Amino acid sequence: MRSDAASVSGVRERALHETSMPLVSVRHLGKRYGGVVALRDMSLEVMPGTVHAVVGENGAGKSTLMKVLAGAVRQDSGEIAFEGQPATIGSPNEARALGIGIVNQELSLFPERSVLANLFANREPRRFGLVSPRTMEALSRELLEQLGLQVDVHGPVADLSIGEQQLVELSRVLLEKPRLLILDEPNSALNERETARLFTILKRLREQGMTMLYVSHRLEEVFDISDTITITRNGADVATKPRADLTIPEVIEGMIGTQQQALFPPPSPPQPGLVPRRLDVRGLRGFELKDISFSAQSGEIVGFAGLEGAGVATLFGMLFGTRRAQSGDVLFPDQRALPRSPTQAARRGICLVPADRRHHGLMLDKSILFNMSHVAVGALSSGSAWFGIGAARFRAQRQVDQLRIKTGSDEALAGELSGGNQQKIVIGKWLETNPDVIILEDPTRGVDVGAKREIYELIRRMSAAGKIVLFNSTELTELIGLCDRIFVLYRGRLAGELSRAEIDDKALLHLINTGTLAEDASAHSTRTERPSH
Repeated sequence: MRSDAASVSGVRERALHETSMPLVSVRHLGKRYGGVVALRDMSLEVMPGTVHAVVGENGAGKSTLMKVLAGAVRQDSGEIAFEGQPATIGSPNEARALGIGIVNQELSLFPERSVLANLFANREPRRFGLVSPRTMEALSRELLEQLGLQVDVHGPVADLSIGEQQLVELSRVLLEKPRLLILDEPNSALNERETARLFTILKRLREQGMTMLYVSHRLEEVFDISDTITITRNGADVATKPRADLTIPEVIEGMIGTQQQALFPPPSPPQPGLVPRRLDVRGLRGFELKDISFSAQSGEIVGFAGLEGAGVATLFGMLFGTRRAQSGDVLFPDQRALPRSPTQAARRGICLVPADRRHHGLMLDKSILFNMSHVAVGALSSGSAWFGIGAARFRAQRQVDQLRIKTGSDEALAGELSGGNQQKIVIGKWLETNPDVIILEDPTRGVDVGAKREIYELIRRMSAAGKIVLFNSTELTELIGLCDRIFVLYRGRLAGELSRAEIDDKALLHLINTGTLAEDASAHSTRTERPSH
């Protein structure tokens, strides 16, 4: 007798191999927004029981394609077929009638309403003409248990974590029993732990035969979950292949039209006449950190790597004044110790670009103009601290020009911009304070490959301008491609340092995961608790 796992696997195999008809076919879709071409010749086929990933830079047409399939946008040209039959998807209701459900990057929940009210919004079951919470609870109980969502279903969604809210959004769609589940950047706001939980659920759905269209900038995750990958560029599909027939460098080359190595610009020559600056950290302790010591000089990019909880985020927080150290000596370029607050840090030329720009880096409901100026105003140690519209517009336009931020107006809301342009605003607002120490915490998280390339160039320019750049990334390729040195933290201690000549993915990955240097690197590396100067 076959096991349950084998039975589930058999369901998926039959879905994959017993039919050659795509569940969804898209042929030569076109869509314009005024003079902007969002889709110019987009085609793809999604086979039943598969996870079909769609990747591409911002502006490549991914989200527009998903909106067309979900009924939120009407295409100007082209055809859609569902199970071989022509389909007109003129509204979200028509998409749902076909069996298409979508989980968007932006949550569409009602924060003050209960979990149950959100799960059954606009389709509440009724008993004797009244909404029946008991029926809603019964209908959703099994699904919530399968997803591991153990929350008070009668409490407001606002009380839940972002990860739990994302699972509520997914549950809401799954309760409609979709035949095609569209996931458009579903984990853009999730941390590593929440993302891992979501992926466990998505893999379980895949094994149960669910058909999914998956959009993400995170290529490692795309390769982890997908069966097929469609690469898009400039509003059209450029290649569709089984995941097994592709590599990440090949996907990147298809997305941007050039090889991955070209993403990382070479070091820029230092600007003449710069005064050398230095940051010294000795014996820093607190929270999970244990005796952290290192130094960093102006003109270099110093990387910090480690698993979640290893201490990198805590270290950056202490250097920026959001966390208090228990002990240790730190000397910044201004010859002073650790800042006591972010405001004091900003006034002393220390800045932090956070990983979660949407919650900690930007005010999404404020204009670009306001976002660009508020830090500089708050960092003023003398003079007027009032928000002056003339000075604000000057600051905003200066950074928009320098960073090549794509926006129609400095009055546009930050939340209306692409992820890459939002991240440039976060960086630009700190550049307005003319910092000496720039701490970058996963600065390209959730942005497309083209925007990453521009941010890499900006980081190189910061270094050439004599800034001390401390850099962390969850992508090893970024650490390897940008950093002059990399310090690895493991369970709160400084496990080792790799110099530029020693950095490669094998040595770095080994040190991150074991806290020890690989044998071939240990003969040359500085195994450091207190690195030499």
